[in-house]
Amino acid sequence: MTTLGIIGAGHIGSQVARAAVAHGYDVVIANSRGPETLAPLIAELGDRARAATAPEAAAAADVAVVTIPLGRIDDLPVDELAGKIVLDTNNYYFERDGHIDELDKGETTTSELLQRQLPTSRIAKAFNHIMARDITTDGAPAGTANRRALATAGDDADAVDFVTRFYDELGFDTVNIGPLSESWRVERDRPAYVVRQNADELRANLAIANRLP
Repeated sequence: MTTLGIIGAGHIGSQVARAAVAHGYDVVIANSRGPETLAPLIAELGDRARAATAPEAAAAADVAVVTIPLGRIDDLPVDELAGKIVLDTNNYYFERDGHIDELDKGETTTSELLQRQLPTSRIAKAFNHIMARDITTDGAPAGTANRRALATAGDDADAVDFVTRFYDELGFDTVNIGPLSESWRVERDRPAYVVRQNADELRANLAIANRLP
C-alpha cells in the first residue's frame, strides 16, 4: 500500500490526509509544532495514520505532499525526499511570504522554486487551486456529468501520472498544464484559481490566464 508523507498539517494537508486514508492510503503527517500536537487529527484518521517529524514523514513516504508556506521550503528535508515524487500544493502570498522578486516579475513559478530546493525530487503541482474543504466533498465518480477538474503540471511523467490517478480516486478529472514552467496558469489570482470548473472550463480558464497582473 502506498504511504503518503505529508509535510504540513494545515487546511490542505489535513484534508489530503483525510481523503487519502478514506481511499486506502497510509499517511505519515508532520507539522512545525511537533507530532504530539497532531494527536486529535491522528485519532480522527485512525490506524492508517501516524504523526511524525518532517524528516520522518519524508523518509516514510512513497509519495510526499509538501503543503507548507513558500517561505519555509528551505527547511525541507532534502535528502529524505531525494528521488521521490513530491506534490506541491503551494501558492505565493506576498503578504505572508514577503516579496520574491522572481515571482513578482513572472520569471519562475512556485513549483520551480520547490524543484530548485529539492533538485533530485520529482515535483508535480497538485491541490493548489481548490478550497481545502472541497477536497473531501466535491469529488464524483468518473464519467459523472460536469465532474470537477483539477490541474497538474510537472517535468516528470511519473509524477504527473500519479497526480492524475490520485485525483481520479478522489473524484476529480485532471487537466495537465504541461511542464512546471507553465504552472503559473493555475496560481493565485488567475481565472482557474479556487473556482469550481469541469475539464473544458478549466482548459478555457488556463488559456486566458495572464502571466502578470
